[in-house]
Amino acid sequence: MALREIIILPDKQLRLVSRPVEKVTAEIRKLANDMFETMYEAPGIGLAAIQVAQPLRLITMDIAKKNEDGETTPKPRVFINPEILSSSEEMSVYEEGCLSIPEYYEEVERPAKVRFRFTDLDGKVHEEDAEGLFATCIQHEIDHLNGVLFVDYLSKLKRDRVLKKFAKAAKRAAE
Repeated sequence: MALREIIILPDKQLRLVSRPVEKVTAEIRKLANDMFETMYEAPGIGLAAIQVAQPLRLITMDIAKKNEDGETTPKPRVFINPEILSSSEEMSVYEEGCLSIPEYYEEVERPAKVRFRFTDLDGKVHEEDAEGLFATCIQHEIDHLNGVLFVDYLSKLKRDRVLKKFAKAAKRAAE
């Protein structure tokens, strides 16, 4: 496994639409393992391949569960070629952040429940229902695969402010 560099706003790659994974290969498995290592190191709960400059429809996620003793049980998952099949009319609001937009958090409203289809690392296709944090996270990560960022859901004023802030920071870093 290897840490990969997470690309940061305003990197234009974040706006790319990722291409489907044709076949689950050793290379795809290695990418998923690298993404887990990168995601945990960051730290984050979800990572789309485009965030490590790989325009493939691949997501890693770990929404750890807390048991009765307060201990956290990791639940690492890989979603290949995920697509939302249906969304509830009921909405929910979560504070979202993004490893490609570090240290910026904002409340975003999304469908409270979704049904989605994906392929796992064994090449098997699954359909699953998600709600709560899981629903928010899968929608956030699928948005990445489509070149959409969570700041796109904010008011124009807030979005412009954050885009300008990150553009300035990138310019300073390049000087």
